Amino acid sequence: MNDKTTRGRASKVDLLPPNIKTQLAMMLRDKQFSQAEILQEINDLIRDCGLPDEMQLSKTGLNRYASRMEKVGAKIRQAREVAEIWTKQFGEMPQSDIGKTVIELVKHLAFEMSSRFAEEGIAEPKELAMLAVTVQRLEAAANLSYERERKIRKEVIEQAAKAVEEAGKQSGANMEDVTKMVKAVYGIE
Repeated sequence: MNDKTTRGRASKVDLLPPNIKTQLAMMLRDKQFSQAEILQEINDLIRDCGLPDEMQLSKTGLNRYASRMEKVGAKIRQAREVAEIWTKQFGEMPQSDIGKTVIELVKHLAFEMSSRFAEEGIAEPKELAMLAVTVQRLEAAANLSYERERKIRKEVIEQAAKAVEEAGKQSGANMEDVTKMVKAVYGIE
């Protein structure tokens, strides 16, 4: 057997016009159609569009594509279930914590994808570029979130320090004690 990693050739399904490919995907998702009915309908569409007979799908080709799509669909359903569970579990968490969790999840998924690409040798340069851009955007979003959080904390501390100072002045407290309280709010010794 040849262990040489190649890009592989495009399947007949990959070469279909977008409208037929969309119809195929819709029929596969709708569980009311058998594969025989889907094959007949898609091949009729191929014929009606005036495409050559070589573009007609075979039973095995359709089955391979349907199996591949079912695997992808199962992973998407699983990711949705995990997201739903996390949303229920972390529903009480502040928005920023949920955002951080989602960013970490997507980073993990990106790592898994890149590992799979490396193992199977199926990565296209376009896919790798999109993955790199995704990770870059996630990092930028994490940095933006961190900076926003830091700014909010600073504003809250400043407001607390002003409130302590005002309360101290109004109550006639010793200014040295007020200064100590303000420094405590700022975390200064």
